[in-house]
Amino acid sequence: MAHAEEQQHLADGQHQPAAAQQHAAVAGQPHIEGQQHPLGIYFKIWGLLFVLSTASYLVDYFHFQGYLRWTLIVIFMLLKAGLIVAVFMHMLWERLAMVYAILLPPLLLLVLLWIGASEGDYTFFTRGTFFGAAPTASAQHPAA
Repeated sequence: MAHAEEQQHLADGQHQPAAAQQHAAVAGQPHIEGQQHPLGIYFKIWGLLFVLSTASYLVDYFHFQGYLRWTLIVIFMLLKAGLIVAVFMHMLWERLAMVYAILLPPLLLLVLLWIGASEGDYTFFTRGTFFGAAPTASAQHPAA
């Protein structure tokens, strides 16, 4: 809009300030909008992702077992996903409203899944408490 107004002022022959003259001098070039981030940050994040992926593979290489294995794998996975979303998808430089609009629904979904899993465990263990274990076949028909 401001560019169109400057064009109108030029057509009217009105005096223009030095900034407008400089802008008019480069008006033939395409106008670039948005931010340009240095490539170094992308290379650093790429290297960090490589290190995190290597650490994730080392969990299997060293044969970690049980909860330690799955905890490490999930931590490395979340770190890599967070870096990708923050830097490569430019969420680090977005407005807070956009970040909330994209990140809150998956977090809410995870909370609801956790509540559902807890409810399922509670129901399963309560069922075992009140109904008890099923009687075995040898207890019903003792051998003579």
